[in-house]
Formats: sequence, C-alpha cells, structure tokens
Amino acid sequence: MNVIGYIRVSTLGQVKDGYSLTYQKDEIKLFCEKQGWNLLECFIDAGISGAKIDEEALEVEREGFQDMLTEISTSKVDFVIVLNTNRLWRADIVKVLVHRELKKFGVDVKSIEQPNYSIYKKDPNDFLVNGLMELLDEYQRMEITMKLARGRNMKAKQGKYAGGKPIYGYTAKKGQKFLRVNEEEAKTVRRLFELKGNFQSWSLSQLASQLNNEGYSTQQGKRFTKVQVKRILDRKDFYEGMYCYGEIKTKGVHEPIL
Repeated sequence: MNVIGYIRVSTLGQVKDGYSLTYQKDEIKLFCEKQGWNLLECFIDAGISGAKIDEEALEVEREGFQDMLTEISTSKVDFVIVLNTNRLWRADIVKVLVHRELKKFGVDVKSIEQPNYSIYKKDPNDFLVNGLMELLDEYQRMEITMKLARGRNMKAKQGKYAGGKPIYGYTAKKGQKFLRVNEEEAKTVRRLFELKGNFQSWSLSQLASQLNNEGYSTQQGKRFTKVQVKRILDRKDFYEGMYCYGEIKTKGVHEPIL
C-alpha cells in the first residue's frame, strides 16, 4: 500500500504541543514500518498556520500541502499519514477544503493519534462538512460570476465590447475585444431603417415581408419575422454608435452602421 506523510508545525504549535518536524517524521516512519506500508515521501510545511487559506482561490495556502496534492494527482496513493488531523487543519473551513481536495483522488487520511478517523466515515459531522462544501462551491461560482460581471461592466462603461453574442450587423471572433461591422448584415439594417422612415405606417409584419421579398435574411439565413424586425429597430441607438449593455449606455468605440 502506497502512502505519503504530511508534517506541519507553526511556531505556536511547536512550543505548545511539542509537535516538532523531526518528531512527526519519526512517528510517521515508524507507523508505516509497523503497518508494512510503502512511504513514498513526506511533505513538510514549517511555520505555517493550520487555519491559513487563500481567500481568493479558496485553497489551502501551504506550499507543502500543494506539492502533496500534485503528488497525489500523479501517483497511486491510498492514505495521507499524519500524527494528528490538526496537522492538516485548524479551522472548519480548512477541514472542508482538505476533504474536498483529497476526495477528488479517492485518498483517505490516517491519523496516528486518532486511529478510527476517516474522511469517508459516516457520522453527523458529515452533514456539516458536505453542506459547507456545497456552500463553498456555490460561493466560488458566485465570486467568479461577480468578477466577470465587474470586468464586463468596466468594458461597457468605456464603450468597449463587453462580451456576449454580437447583435445583428456586427461580429466578434472569440477573444476579440471589439466589434467589427458585418457588411452584409449592415446592408440589411440600413435597408430596414430606410423602409421604416419611408413607410412609417407599416406594421412590423409588413416591414419583415418587404425585407424577405427583397432577398434579405437573418443571421441563420432564414426569413425575417416581425419579432426580429422589432429587435433591430429597438437597437437604433446602438447602430448609431452608442454602446448599450444592461443599464449601461455610453458612446461606443464600435463603428456605427447608421
């Protein structure tokens, strides 16, 4: 059975608990020898708090711990051996993050001082752990969404392309930060507004019918309907050079069609 060891000590922990790095490493080696397990490596975090996390990425902020996860992801490992689980975490949120990372690879924790401990053991605490994991996942999704939204809003306020499907008459390749005029569709837009100006009493259906009769088509190459005609007419400001994104409306950097 392949296992790896994890050792951590903070300045406070080393003084208060006597969990020196050497002591932990010797205990882990001795334990593995008694079990007949193959100790691949011991990963060490010295002088690092067991409650420290990267709040932006929601990750355990320890170099040794991250190196250990890299090893687990590339090798067949059954257990992470620790003297005590408090070497892995000192706070509930860190416990949740450690559980989540280890469960990704089907690895369990074996604690020398807590022989019955398992991150897979079913007990009432699992409900708390699993609930916290779900909340953290949702929190991450919300954080990502908010960050993306802030970036898009900043671009929009500058009149730049903020992402999303370009409106009829424009195109933007993946990764581009600006809109380009689609000349073929732009002709349709200009013709529609010309018809609207010349025949103000015409209904949306009549305008759509006229466009179809003249051979114009939608982005999908299909015939226009009154809904698609209204969508173009409602975006007159955009076609005249204003950039509209949600409630943001400002002078755009895109080339006007009208």
